[in-house]
Amino acid sequence: MPEGHTIHRLAADHRDRFQDRKVRATSPQGKFSDAAALLDHQLMDTADAHGKHLFLGFGPVGHVHIHLGLFGKLNFGDVPAPPPTDTVRLRLVGPTAYADLRGPTTCALITDAEKQAIHERLGPDPLRPVDGTTNDPDKAWQRISRSRTTVAALLMDQRVIAGVGNVYRAEVLFRHGIDPYRLGRDLAYDEWTAIWDDLVGLMREGVRHNRIDTVRPEHTPEAMGRPPRVDDHGGEVYVYRRANQPCHICGGEIRTADLAARNLFWCPDCQRR
Repeated sequence: MPEGHTIHRLAADHRDRFQDRKVRATSPQGKFSDAAALLDHQLMDTADAHGKHLFLGFGPVGHVHIHLGLFGKLNFGDVPAPPPTDTVRLRLVGPTAYADLRGPTTCALITDAEKQAIHERLGPDPLRPVDGTTNDPDKAWQRISRSRTTVAALLMDQRVIAGVGNVYRAEVLFRHGIDPYRLGRDLAYDEWTAIWDDLVGLMREGVRHNRIDTVRPEHTPEAMGRPPRVDDHGGEVYVYRRANQPCHICGGEIRTADLAARNLFWCPDCQRR
């Protein structure tokens, strides 16, 4: 499932290609036809993201709410657009570009009130401006500091903090030497603020480069004289998908286990309880 930086990147891609332009909207697959007819020839006035949720705004018509889930894909191209396949849930075509959405978990036309309700049920997003209300890291801290749930599970709970997935979860805990099995209530406030600030920086870099890199400059392949990582996910990481390999810092073996229905990766020597 794409992590939050990918969804924010997709929001920016939509703004670059379609914002303040009228678009043609169709649903070749047929599952979004009624809503697409309402959007056709309308002006897209905004595109934004909150965690793993993408919102495309069309003024009084409403917002297209998209959650890609495990199998959803969004692809862009230049016009003229080729004939769409029957797997395309939504096609948008503007003056210079088109976008095809396939296989999302959610693709729905919603109202302003329904969009606001989604924002309110999600935790703060490191990639959204802190506003002191719905996007305040202290909102997450209030839940974390009282919780008997592990820190690793809390970071994956989108109601606590939005946009963090398995990669950022594993990597930020390693970067701060925090055992993933520590309970939320045992985390200190200064540790939480350090985690939040680090996520802000790491995820902004993820948006900028469209990939996840989490190693510090002194631990890059060039600095350490080690081979670069070879993985479908790309990016240089400390522990994610490195089970049974040596830790870049201590040389100990990276461990993996199931936690919160996802594979957790950590270094027991660098992340002691």
